[in-house]
Amino acid sequence: MTVNTPIDNAAVLWSATGADQADRPLLVIMHGYGSHEDDLFSLAPHLPLEPVIAALRAPLRAPLPIGDGWAWFPISEPGSPDPAAVTAAVSAVLAWLDALPQQPPSVGLLGFSQGGAMALELLRASPNRFSFAVSLSGFVATGPQASDAALAEQPAPVFWGRGTADGVIPVSAVERTQAWLPGHSTLTERIYEGLAHSISQTELGDVVNFLNVQYAASAVKPSA
Repeated sequence: MTVNTPIDNAAVLWSATGADQADRPLLVIMHGYGSHEDDLFSLAPHLPLEPVIAALRAPLRAPLPIGDGWAWFPISEPGSPDPAAVTAAVSAVLAWLDALPQQPPSVGLLGFSQGGAMALELLRASPNRFSFAVSLSGFVATGPQASDAALAEQPAPVFWGRGTADGVIPVSAVERTQAWLPGHSTLTERIYEGLAHSISQTELGDVVNFLNVQYAASAVKPSA
């Protein structure tokens, strides 16, 4: 039986607090398996200043020897996680968002590896809630979701980046994602020659460009 473990609000890292969060978009960033909230938060100084960034800690302990970190869902078969475990993790993030003291005008998603899978699965679970998703070395989980049809009707912007030397994400998961994303997103896909399971400076630059486009497109226009 899958237990729903909540997001630890005390472990969330914020790029701004209090009044500095008011009326600004939120960018939720999610680390990979066996890592922690500090990992991707180190990218914050390189990302656009417009959004408030919140780095979440995944709710499950990742067992050794993978690393003394955290996981969004257990690794049963790499690239094909238990759907119930994915649903539990997605529900935890949605519940955390619901409990925020002030709701942001928009929410974007960015994740690496398991966190990249979470970005896509959150978008699938609640497409009207999220403005875009950035999935770095991530993948789409197996099985259809109830809101897939809604995404097919109104595709959301997605950045999907991966390296040709990534030995962690199985080919089957990459192929599944390649098949799903074009029909359910306005896809920006980037493949980096020789990049392993990591984020390069070139990829980071492409992500920043993608984010700048999203925030420029969603900017509030002045009244006539």
